[in-house]
Amino acid sequence: MFGGAFDPPHVAHVALAQAAVEQLGLDELRIFPTGQAWHKARALSAATDRLAMARLAFGAVPRAVVDGRELERSGPTYTVDTLRELSREFPGAQLVLVIGADQAEALHGWRESDQIVRLAIISIAARARPVRAEGAFDASNLPAGQFEPVELPPMPVSATEIRQRVAAGLPVSHLVPGPVARYIDQHHLYQAT
Repeated sequence: MFGGAFDPPHVAHVALAQAAVEQLGLDELRIFPTGQAWHKARALSAATDRLAMARLAFGAVPRAVVDGRELERSGPTYTVDTLRELSREFPGAQLVLVIGADQAEALHGWRESDQIVRLAIISIAARARPVRAEGAFDASNLPAGQFEPVELPPMPVSATEIRQRVAAGLPVSHLVPGPVARYIDQHHLYQAT
């Protein structure tokens, strides 16, 4: 499972998906654009746009399947609910939750984080970002569970930066897959009003 707002999905998202499939030997990687993100202060772009962009971005990743179920839920979307659904759909399967180190640092604050680590192996990918005052990521702060790293080269790109660049009329084709850049342009997403 690899979830996110994907508003928009960018090259680091795709690289993480590819690395997870290859390094973890996954039979399938389900990509979940989140519905109503409980932890985001801003409103997300339309679900139809984020689902379409996710399909364009991850379409070439072997064994990746974009799953829109979280977009259909009413109310906030929680990872634990999706993991429970997957565990019922695929009894006996070993579930893996792929997240970045920035998300892992906040995992203790996720709804039922103790259940998340029971339902899935947490696969953590390092991601280039500003260094926090406290120092580097420390896995010892995570709830007890099974953790597996995914090696990923530093890719300092963020969806926030992409939205800001589009609003400023700057190119983003080097930050998002080509089909996603075309979709953003054709649908006039993230443009200043």
